[in-house]
Amino acid sequence: MSAWLVIAAEEHKRAGDRYDDDPSRHYSWDDRVPNATAVKVGDVIVLWDKEALIGLSVIQSIEVGSGEKDLKSCPFCGRADVAARKTMKPEYKCWKCKKEFDHPLSRRVTVKTFRSHHEAGWTDLRGSMSGAELRQLCEEPKSQLSLRRLRWSDFRTRIEQGQTKTPLTIVDNTREIIGGHRKAIVRVRRGQSEFRRKLLDTFGAVCAFTGPSHEQTLEAAHLYSYAANGRHHKDGGLLLRSDLHRPFDLGLIAVEPRTGTIDISAELAKFPAYSGLQGKPLSIEITADHLKWLAEHWNVHRSRTE
Repeated sequence: MSAWLVIAAEEHKRAGDRYDDDPSRHYSWDDRVPNATAVKVGDVIVLWDKEALIGLSVIQSIEVGSGEKDLKSCPFCGRADVAARKTMKPEYKCWKCKKEFDHPLSRRVTVKTFRSHHEAGWTDLRGSMSGAELRQLCEEPKSQLSLRRLRWSDFRTRIEQGQTKTPLTIVDNTREIIGGHRKAIVRVRRGQSEFRRKLLDTFGAVCAFTGPSHEQTLEAAHLYSYAANGRHHKDGGLLLRSDLHRPFDLGLIAVEPRTGTIDISAELAKFPAYSGLQGKPLSIEITADHLKWLAEHWNVHRSRTE
């Protein structure tokens, strides 16, 4: 399996260019970037901000287009290996010939553009690994490229067996879906405030798994791929307590569609706070649409083990 470590910098700025990245949904690059055409659908995409890990997913599709880009180059050697420095003067340095200067050469070029779409399998891992650790897990630890090959097996072991112990089975499930074995693409995502408010109006301050709770402990969970649907469906979400939302996102908790009861994964069942939910019915009345979305979630996270 190919995995890529890609930079999603603050304010969507990378190497002096502006990209409209949204780490949990899409990432953009162009053919001036090394490895630009090596990234494929089904590859794992791991995003960081140069300081720490943000999260990961599987590339569902890659949108290809064209655009223009200001290409800066060294006035001494003509190479494009130049970068602006935040504090040092002169502002620019050529990483090829090592010359320093205030004004690079600049020209407008046409580029082939790429944008990954990867929302379905997004797993937030913000802060669970430092930038230094990520660099050491690259195939070339000293690389300065925006798209770097990652040693996937070592990275996965570090996430699943490290301090956070976050299972990454959603990667396998999402890749299987993309490969055409199953049609459902499901993702759980924190809803926007308006969507959450509508759920509170419908259900009250009630967690779908555990019952009445303080309103501030409840989050809105989408039961479908928001990227694919593009809108908030009336019966496409439930309120979950914050400590249950992430396990549901990861598939550690699911709802058995035939019985409408809660199913706890073997990993989570080791903890009494969660094991007591096994086999319990939902604490709210749901519609046929809710059940449809929950069935797709089940297909992603449980059908492989049936």
